[in-house]
Amino acid sequence: MKASCNVRCVSETDTAETVDPGLPPAPGAEHYPALDLANSAIALPGGQFLDVLGTPSGANQWLVDHNLAPADAGMQEICAARLRSLREQVRALLAAQVGGHPAPATALAAVNDALTRVPTASPLGWDSVRGMHRTAPHPIDQIVDQALGILAADAADLLTGPDAERLTACPSAPCNRYLLRAGRRQWCSVRCGDRARAARAYARRTQTTTD
Repeated sequence: MKASCNVRCVSETDTAETVDPGLPPAPGAEHYPALDLANSAIALPGGQFLDVLGTPSGANQWLVDHNLAPADAGMQEICAARLRSLREQVRALLAAQVGGHPAPATALAAVNDALTRVPTASPLGWDSVRGMHRTAPHPIDQIVDQALGILAADAADLLTGPDAERLTACPSAPCNRYLLRAGRRQWCSVRCGDRARAARAYARRTQTTTD
């Protein structure tokens, strides 16, 4: 049974600061929020790493930006952790698709769990005071369940639809973002393309010098 999102869970990420990497969404992320979710953990040059969902407020803002939660949802760390967990499972499925590998069973199970967790009716409960009664999830739980269900469905649509063949990983190290290829473009951003071209030019110069 999942923990309720209205229970406060203190984490070091509550006070973590995030830095805007200045990167636009990767191609395709504007159509697939699940792709943008997968790319919300960003590897940057110099060994730096940015987790857009690293704090409850960051996770809340990401959901707001994708029309998946109201600004006053009051996201707590345990809710943000659920979003980060789904992100890692979606990334595992994207990696399997890009690499032509079998889909990890744990990732499939996590996505399917998110797909089926959205309640269609209030469950039946019992306690010694009220006896039999209909229970209602906490509003934050409802918001997060709904958001995770939508993102899981979006990931399933991406992985099973015609755009799955266009899915690729940005080849510009250390970038870890995924994108949908469009024409000859293979990088997730102009910055990554420039970095890859500079690396190739440096390698050619080095090879010429050693020869």
